[in-house]
Amino acid sequence: MATVKPHLVLFSGGTACRTINIALAQQGYRLTRIVPAWDSGGSSKALRESFGMLPVGDIRQALMTMAHGEGRAGDVVRICNARLSEEASAFDLHAELDFFVSGAHPLLQRMPPELGSAIVNYLALFRARMPGEFDLRNGSIGNFILTGAYFANGDNINRAIAVFKGLCGIAGNVWPASVQDDIELAARLNNGKTLARQHLVTRLSSEDAAAGIAEITLRATATRGAVEANPGALEAIRSADALIFGPGSFYTSILPHLLVDGALAAIGGNRHAMRIFIGNILECAETRGATLSALLDRFLGSMKAYPGIDRPLTHVLSNRELFPFDKAVGKFPYLKQGELDEFCRQRRIENISGVFEDAWTRGQHDGEAISAALRSIMPRPDQAVAAECP
Repeated sequence: MATVKPHLVLFSGGTACRTINIALAQQGYRLTRIVPAWDSGGSSKALRESFGMLPVGDIRQALMTMAHGEGRAGDVVRICNARLSEEASAFDLHAELDFFVSGAHPLLQRMPPELGSAIVNYLALFRARMPGEFDLRNGSIGNFILTGAYFANGDNINRAIAVFKGLCGIAGNVWPASVQDDIELAARLNNGKTLARQHLVTRLSSEDAAAGIAEITLRATATRGAVEANPGALEAIRSADALIFGPGSFYTSILPHLLVDGALAAIGGNRHAMRIFIGNILECAETRGATLSALLDRFLGSMKAYPGIDRPLTHVLSNRELFPFDKAVGKFPYLKQGELDEFCRQRRIENISGVFEDAWTRGQHDGEAISAALRSIMPRPDQAVAAECP
């Protein structure tokens, strides 16, 4: 019987699990990234407002991370991570974009002709449809490429991703949680205030962060109805050997995935997959004053919305508290565990506590350390997958 590599599905934003994605890809696991489809800030904001399309920033970052982890398309990663100037005149910004569209960039010239030509064609299509008043400042070239691919494939983001994966030779999958283009994330705060749009929740003021988040909602603005799951994401969830949540912004990049219609049913229907939560290293504006055990309690509360999930999480990876006093990186303290051991014991969750902070970049995860911890509980890439989750 042929060995099938374990399939790991990672729920996170675009950057938080980059080092983990890279380490797991280098180990040879089959990987799928499921990323938010409700980003409303940065370069994605300009694209959403100008073209009425879903945000592509997290998709682009996840694709480039996957390509890097698999050792493919180094020049494509460099091109897709390039940005236009932040402080320049409109004339100069258009000249910068034209330089890429002309194919004169040295990285484009040394790519295989098929790949370089495809990227240039996608950029040209983006430029042709770009409104005259479009704000190009700090614009992501990779986002522009994906937008052009989206247009070239009938405004179908799944097809655009598939074509781009093929050009780059990427084996792993990346799916937005939904393909709807009108998703709005909103937060109701404990002080009674409501914030609509993801970027406003991510950038909570000090006063609002101190109040804390009471509830997160997702809705399709056109119908004011439910947000439907991407069929590609649902298929990945159903076939996963491990469902890994985090790291990332808890209320805007992790928890909302459970609110997408169909996601909980798919998670509950996969009876054999391990369900693993990776805790953050630091607090953020969204989680000011919270502990990991409190965040897990909120997460499990959302999981209970689907009654078929008897054991919502099987494992938690938590960064060990090394200091007997409060410590911060910049303005954000290290996330405390709270009563994590007792919390996990009562719910039959295995807490794997380790030193998971990167030695060179404080506050960030060490991808190799997380990968090693995951390998200790999951089948190796060269093993047949387990038939049933404990």
